[in-house]
Amino acid sequence: MAEILAIGEAMEQALALLEGGDVVAIPTETVYGLAGDATNGVAVARIFEAKGRPRFNPLIAHVADRAMADRIAGFDPLSAKLAEAFWPGPLTLVLPQRAGNGIHPLVTAGLDTIALRMPRGFGGELIVRLGRPVAAPSANSSGKISGTTAQAVAADLGARIGLVVDGGATPVGLESTILKVENGKLRLLRPGGIGAEEIEAVAGAKLSRGATGIEAPGMLASHYAPGAAMRLNVEKIAEGEALLAFGRNRAEGWERAVALRNLSERGDLREAASNLFAYMQALDLVGAATIAVEPIPFEGLGEAINDRLARAAAPRDNTA
Repeated sequence: MAEILAIGEAMEQALALLEGGDVVAIPTETVYGLAGDATNGVAVARIFEAKGRPRFNPLIAHVADRAMADRIAGFDPLSAKLAEAFWPGPLTLVLPQRAGNGIHPLVTAGLDTIALRMPRGFGGELIVRLGRPVAAPSANSSGKISGTTAQAVAADLGARIGLVVDGGATPVGLESTILKVENGKLRLLRPGGIGAEEIEAVAGAKLSRGATGIEAPGMLASHYAPGAAMRLNVEKIAEGEALLAFGRNRAEGWERAVALRNLSERGDLREAASNLFAYMQALDLVGAATIAVEPIPFEGLGEAINDRLARAAAPRDNTA
């Protein structure tokens, strides 16, 4: 079973694991990540093995600073502007790879682009100490709910990894926003911890949406899924369902729910995002066949919340 170490005690052990080609679960501002040296094929293969992740699904490479990012990928002016505004933070940029950048091909799943992010806190410090980028998808079994606490990660992956670094509950609670710049235009590949409006304000341009196939991590149709089925935008609760609520107004028949968690009684989307995965896990544990979800607005972080819920509710993909 994985050892759980507090963030103040874990640096040397985590560093030793990475230097030895092993993996470690670490806290980031978004969700917990399963980190391995992105230049070491054995380490990257261990990430896939621990998660049960399909090899065609690429990983995000995390960097310590712009200098490290520039050695890996080429930045157009708009991508550079976005990195300056939002790094370190929950923004991932999909960029053209530089030749000979040292990133193992498993990280990019055969794409000629790479997804880069600069994390805050422990993850950033660990990368500085390692001196190399780390690949770090969410620390959960592939396709399942992302872990936002060390305990959730250990319950899921504890038999497959050696160390979970405990940094408490992650503040954002959703994975990073993923953007790609093509011909000077911005495309949102995955909504996440930074709202589209914030990005558009910095970019001075509107985002387009949509992707062709798997262009970046986290784009499988079925993802973030609990064991229970998910029913979205409900107006009436059926007998035996668990209820994932939002705001002050309840769906009809909410009293019949076998369990209830409210993402934010105040209707605060930032609070809802930080609670999403933990509350989905809590409701999944009560054993209900279905989790009913009340409507959540699409503005701001609501876009990312609805994206995760739609993937959780999608028909289950055996390759996920």
